[in-house]
Amino acid sequence: MMWMPLFLILLPLAADGWYFRRHRKAYRYRNLLLTLVAAGDLLPLAGIVLFWLVKDNTSGVVTAAMWIFFAYLLLTLPRMAYYAVRTFGKGRATRILAPIAALGMAGVLIHGAVSGRRTLAVHRVTLRSDRLPEAFDGLRIAQFTDLHIGTLVDPDREMRALVDSLNALRPDLVIFCGDLVNIRYTELDSTAMRLLGGIRSRYGTFSITGNHDTGNYVRDTLSLPPATNIAALVERQRAMGWRVLDNETVYLRRGDDSISLSGISYDRSLARQRHDRTLPGYDFGTTYRDVPQELYNITAAHIPQLWEQILDAGYGDLTLSGHVHSMQCKIRLFGRAFSPAQLMYRHWSGPYEKQGRTLYVNDGIGYVGFPMRIGANPEITLFELRR
Repeated sequence: MMWMPLFLILLPLAADGWYFRRHRKAYRYRNLLLTLVAAGDLLPLAGIVLFWLVKDNTSGVVTAAMWIFFAYLLLTLPRMAYYAVRTFGKGRATRILAPIAALGMAGVLIHGAVSGRRTLAVHRVTLRSDRLPEAFDGLRIAQFTDLHIGTLVDPDREMRALVDSLNALRPDLVIFCGDLVNIRYTELDSTAMRLLGGIRSRYGTFSITGNHDTGNYVRDTLSLPPATNIAALVERQRAMGWRVLDNETVYLRRGDDSISLSGISYDRSLARQRHDRTLPGYDFGTTYRDVPQELYNITAAHIPQLWEQILDAGYGDLTLSGHVHSMQCKIRLFGRAFSPAQLMYRHWSGPYEKQGRTLYVNDGIGYVGFPMRIGANPEITLFELRR
């Protein structure tokens, strides 16, 4: 992944060099300006040095790196917008429009960091299936995912707003699809446990683990082995009343009818493949052991790349995933959504249909890498199942 910071450094440096060479007569202090903008371009290098100097990825280090990257974006992207407009010439129109474009880009970034990251969106989805038992007609399921507690800017306020919104929907069932914490289990402290333990529904709150929950990003594994991290995180979830589905299936009953709810734990062996478009043959272990295929099945799987294999196994009338966040950037044009996530994932946001079954990729609540969301608001999805 070293190509990414190199790309982030070299691309704006090249653009700066090109622009200042092209307009070398327009700036009296060209060399000074070029030095200043180059300093902003090198901010990703500061993040790399920070991680190199510290022993472990503490919450403070990760938060500092997140804000360093945001500063890089704020200093770089408006300038790139300015350059893009100026490529059309040196006339009066481009001289007026270029700073407007730069200010507009800066406004978008600031809005994403101030408002976009904490403005919850509730998406209501009605799904119909002849396989759904009559007793479950009208079942309301609330899905949320990717909370990443450790990088929330104002965790108490953001979690309180989340819980209030979930409870206001009065769901029958709540499903959380992984990445509760960002680095280590201690992010789920007593305050977070009290707040998240306040989620209410008829059948309760069910959860699975995601890649950030497994301790994969703890560098000092001697002081906190991955197995210790995940065990402590699961225990804290259970202490606040959540049911953690660890490669297992439970049954929800109404009268004489039942449906199955399966949860797939994130497998640490997928660490290098978690962003791949497709995955090799996956062993679901005990997840579907002795689960009748004739029952309507809901499966929670953190990474959406497992969907086709869930279908091939004969399950997943409704599969719920997260993980992608739409890379926290989604633009809607002409009735369609576009995101950098499309370059990496086949299924990256919203509903997908196949064989009469549905995958829904929720955009998540928290944020990773930079503290903002642009067009990809924190999401709660409320499903209503109908025959």
